[in-house]
Amino acid sequence: MSSVNTSASSPIAVDLLITNVQVYNSYYKEFRTGDVAVKGDKFLYIGQQSSDRFAAEQIIEGHRRYMIPGLIDIHLHIESSMVTPATFSHGILRRGVTTIVPEPHEMANVFGLEGVKEMIAASQDVTCDMMYSIPSSVPATPLETTGGSIEIADIDELMRTESIICLGEIMNYVDVIRDPECKTNQILRHMKTNYPHLVIEGHTPKLLDLDLHQLITAGIDSDHTHQSIEGMTERIAAGMFIELQEKSMTPEIMDYMIHHDVAEHFCFVTDDVMTDSLAWRGHLDYIVRKAIQMGMTPEAAVYAATFTPAKRMNMSDRGAIAPGKLADFILLSDIEQFQIDEVYKKGLCVYQQDQPYIQPSSQPQFPAHFYQSVKLELLNEQHFQVPVHNDDGLYECRVMMVKDGSTFTEERLTDVSVRNQQLMWEQSGYGLIATFERYGKNGNHAYGLIGGDTITRGAIATTYSHDNHNLLVVGRNPQDMAIAANEVISKQGGFCVVLDREIIASLHLPVGGILTEAPLEETAVAVDQLVTAMRELGYKHYNPIMSISTHSLPVSPALKITDYGLIDVNHGKVVPLLTGATRNSMNSSY
Repeated sequence: MSSVNTSASSPIAVDLLITNVQVYNSYYKEFRTGDVAVKGDKFLYIGQQSSDRFAAEQIIEGHRRYMIPGLIDIHLHIESSMVTPATFSHGILRRGVTTIVPEPHEMANVFGLEGVKEMIAASQDVTCDMMYSIPSSVPATPLETTGGSIEIADIDELMRTESIICLGEIMNYVDVIRDPECKTNQILRHMKTNYPHLVIEGHTPKLLDLDLHQLITAGIDSDHTHQSIEGMTERIAAGMFIELQEKSMTPEIMDYMIHHDVAEHFCFVTDDVMTDSLAWRGHLDYIVRKAIQMGMTPEAAVYAATFTPAKRMNMSDRGAIAPGKLADFILLSDIEQFQIDEVYKKGLCVYQQDQPYIQPSSQPQFPAHFYQSVKLELLNEQHFQVPVHNDDGLYECRVMMVKDGSTFTEERLTDVSVRNQQLMWEQSGYGLIATFERYGKNGNHAYGLIGGDTITRGAIATTYSHDNHNLLVVGRNPQDMAIAANEVISKQGGFCVVLDREIIASLHLPVGGILTEAPLEETAVAVDQLVTAMRELGYKHYNPIMSISTHSLPVSPALKITDYGLIDVNHGKVVPLLTGATRNSMNSSY
């Protein structure tokens, strides 16, 4: 057979022709020098014989720069950046990220189905493609009070009315294994029956062997949590897809990925990126750059941020520079340093490194009641005294120990005095952590002790507390704790840091108590000041905001707190602050 000779035909009209570029071929995982023609919003031709074949509206001389597909992030939470979808889109486009799969898990915890719909509505006119996943675990466990929930009827409503690409991460892995009739298993059975081809995302920290296989059998076939070599190899061997975020990019993990044939079984994701990191350090581009610096070839790193994530989410129209694919691409002057020059979305330039890149101002994007979600009366110092039903004496008490380098915590046992049915926590050498239900539903509140790499003075309060987003307060004295809490309550959500009765940093998050509509750079400055203030109080964590906000996450090992009380995450149950063990008391009841 021979190809048809079209050389005598009239040139084909195209919108864009990029000449003399090193084009990434996803199917061979290599760069090939050539030209690329774009017609409308799709690639038409990639090859070396374009000079007389096309009549282009615009021609770009590539100067042998590198051309790769737009980056695709299939697991993230916009709310982690504390900005709106429009601001988030603006922030990631210059990082080369052209498609994302956000899971509005946090807004769903505040407003339920309405929260998901309003996040999707706020994303409709942004430049980056946002293909939403349905939050599957709202609340994450039955051991917390949230503002809203996502039920099976809500999932059906979203599948019927919205463009949904997957079911978001299944977080309550303990009940999936332990309780066949739990809500999560009911959701999984419903999805298998009614939407058998929909991708289901997972959250499976530390599970191995039979527990892991039971989870996969239930339909959960990916994991994005902190990986170990043992856990990751077991997951891949069992057919689970790995989504590597930065905290899993240890030398051991990266060495394994580089030297084993597992390219089809993993991709890079960001999950949670703080505002200051998004504004100043990067997003998925940072992950790719770091992978290259750790020894992965640029070809392999690009593959894991474009082709495999697209394949995982059944996005057959993108993830590669090939005929008929969406013309989302990046031009880079240095592939080793991942130096981005220009970003194109659907064939149109949306970012140029040498041009001003200013975020347009935005109007309020959410319903009025989204700005009035904190239904909690002001607190006083008495709210930070811990009543117990014990006689005077020493009692064994649980302490949540914070660890730098992880959002996991550990449980420590220590002896604390009780006097006049009050826990003498200020004399214990530890701080107090307290949480208050803020939706006006039940008035629950709970207390715990906290130590390790956390603050040693002052207080911090926030409604940005995963996943329930109740008011969380950590402090070393009741006075500072009350001031911090009341600032957050009066501002309808956010963060406040107090030292010696003075507010030294705050961040206003009026949308649901978790988002701001302020510009990205302005918010980044406020977040940077917030982190500096937290460290001034003694916080030693690499990411103090993420650390404190996950103290109330009852699916993240090992000891956490919700408005129900202290949570033993590994056993999925509430445990008392005092263990019952006594040292010199006549009455050990609690």
